[in-house]
Amino acid sequence: MVHHTMNTSNTSAPSASSNNRVMGREDVSSLGVDGTGRAALRWLLGVLIVGSLAACTGVPRVQAPAPQVPPAVGLPPMVGMPDDTVLPAPVQRGKSLWVPVRWSELPGWGQDNLYEVWNAWVRGCERPVPGHAGLCAEVRQLSIATASEQQAWVMRRFLPYRITETDGSLPAGLLTGYYEPIMAASRVPTSSYRVPLFGPPAGLRSGQPWYSRQEIDTLPAAQAALQGRAVAWLADPIDALILQIQGSGRLNIVESDGRTRQVRVAFAAHNGHPYQSVGRWLLDQRAINEASWAAIKAWAVQNPGRLNEMLWSNPRTVFFREEALSELDARFGPRGAQNVPLTPGRSIAVDPQSIPYGTPVWMATQGPTLNLQRLVMAQDTGGAILGAVRADLFTGWGGWSDEAYTVAAALKQPLQMWALLPR
Repeated sequence: MVHHTMNTSNTSAPSASSNNRVMGREDVSSLGVDGTGRAALRWLLGVLIVGSLAACTGVPRVQAPAPQVPPAVGLPPMVGMPDDTVLPAPVQRGKSLWVPVRWSELPGWGQDNLYEVWNAWVRGCERPVPGHAGLCAEVRQLSIATASEQQAWVMRRFLPYRITETDGSLPAGLLTGYYEPIMAASRVPTSSYRVPLFGPPAGLRSGQPWYSRQEIDTLPAAQAALQGRAVAWLADPIDALILQIQGSGRLNIVESDGRTRQVRVAFAAHNGHPYQSVGRWLLDQRAINEASWAAIKAWAVQNPGRLNEMLWSNPRTVFFREEALSELDARFGPRGAQNVPLTPGRSIAVDPQSIPYGTPVWMATQGPTLNLQRLVMAQDTGGAILGAVRADLFTGWGGWSDEAYTVAAALKQPLQMWALLPR
């Protein structure tokens, strides 16, 4: 999933914009007195704990069914913690420097419910980061372990590294949010649904600019190239823009026979033009006081004659592909850039030149929207997610009044990050 986040500033800390990405979102035997029974009992207790804690978290999440796990055999014995008196040297990681620290230096470590991140970790192991394949076998087996066993395993097998700039300085860091919007749509154009979502046109080449958004709307040649390519039709051009910025969404689509069903549309390509924030454009013109979608929609209602001028200020257009949405798929988010489904509240988009996909990351943030100290998984990217300490938190899916949207729309606050690297 490739997504964008609305720019509200021209400064980069590391970057206050985001882009479209592919987003690409989340067993047992009898309860006897033998070891198998005890493992099953721990598993059942864990399920009850997960269910009760999920309702208390600040970010909406969907508890997906746990993947099938092989019997817990072959795990290394639970021995004492490694000696962290002497730490290794820092590690250069592309656009960032990873500086080793002790577990005691992580704010809030030991207070997070690791059950909530374990499904995201197991899904991430479908596409493991280099060097993690062996560990992933243990991750899967520990799905039925207790919380204390999971925490002890993480501390034995990994060492935390503070993520800094390449010179070792600590950046301010920035955390934003994104979500998967749910919108009404039609399979065919009607008097109410007149805004098309297109699939990629023939002849589109990655890295080569195609027609701009304005040219698509005005040039007969561009319109001819997109003839018959509409995946669906929306009622509001700003909703279509939001869907393009998020990079993925769910459509409650009315089929030509009148039936309504929910499908997913995912990022397929873009037209090769740079992303520009319409919110930033309106702020620069002093047309609005804050770059929120509510303010942008209100301005559009009051200025219908300038709607295209605003939309055309962003030359990038995103093309979609439709994906089937089974009952199981609907319980997960869309696939991120790592090509695994995203987990609400536990998947983040990162700059892959600073943090490889599949990396476990300890995240700490305090601000008006969220106070979080938790383990998350780097499973996605975004065009404006650039820099060493920059992340987008996937908050889930929903409509305008749902928490997934309200949290994602409001989230913009300082961030600290620590990557977990195998010992």
